[in-house]
Amino acid sequence: MGNAILAVIRCNYNMKIKSIIGWITLFISVLTACFWAFWGAIENFHEGWYHTSLTQNIVLMFFQYLAPVIITVTLSLIAIFKNRIGAVLFLGIGIALSFYVNNPIASVPFIVLGTLHWFSDFTPKKWKYRLIIFLPLLTLIICAMEPVIRLSGRINDGYFGSRKIEQNGISLVWAPQGIGWPSDGTNWHEADSICTYLTLDGLSLATEPQNIWRLPTVEEAVKSMQRHGVNAQGRISPKGEPEYEIRPDKETPLWNPHSKVIYWWTKTEIDENNAYIIVYDGKIWQRRKDFGPNYLGFRAVKEIK
Repeated sequence: MGNAILAVIRCNYNMKIKSIIGWITLFISVLTACFWAFWGAIENFHEGWYHTSLTQNIVLMFFQYLAPVIITVTLSLIAIFKNRIGAVLFLGIGIALSFYVNNPIASVPFIVLGTLHWFSDFTPKKWKYRLIIFLPLLTLIICAMEPVIRLSGRINDGYFGSRKIEQNGISLVWAPQGIGWPSDGTNWHEADSICTYLTLDGLSLATEPQNIWRLPTVEEAVKSMQRHGVNAQGRISPKGEPEYEIRPDKETPLWNPHSKVIYWWTKTEIDENNAYIIVYDGKIWQRRKDFGPNYLGFRAVKEIK
């Protein structure tokens, strides 16, 4: 009789421990899913959503930017229903990620969650299902509201030829779309070299240095930023940071809203290996000169004569 009582007590104790682990696991799962929802909403409308086709934009959003949150929520739902099946799936994806992504640390949350799910009990399940679905969804909606409103109001006049900017103390001609304003990324050295050989019209390269065009300086780029066809009144603060009266955006006359390029190189160097880039929303960051992803390009400028 005593052994039976001890067995019941031990069983109840184990169930309580598993229930506690279950709540901890759910908390980490929800937190992870909310983080990916936040990241997906912000990044989708920052660097994505550049296609002219709504269908292509939606496909890109779900398969690139929302995939992590969809995977996390789906696996969590499976794990709440059958904890050990979910645990195996989490562990499998975590191990696969450690081999197939450039940053193996991305696999850590999946491995941790897989391990925790193995020892979890999610009874009762009703509210746990709701939490893992609705909290990440709410995060996604809240974080996407401002970018969606901003993006829907972008100005695009459809003209991507050369542009004169004579505002805010700046008098520059910005190169037309083409070699001097490519739609693909490049590193600083290549961008600087192209500007040196760019012909007067900005549409072709000469065999000899022309020294007509160049990269804009950080200050020139900041002072030229626009929003809704109005100069953003940018300036560099005494601390060396950009300040604007109006937040710039990815709009004409300077930017192409349908280009994947969201950063431009500037002429301003930090040292032998690093230079400043400018983001379409006016921020300035430093990057290595040999860095050249497809979303980091340039637009050449020349003085107005």
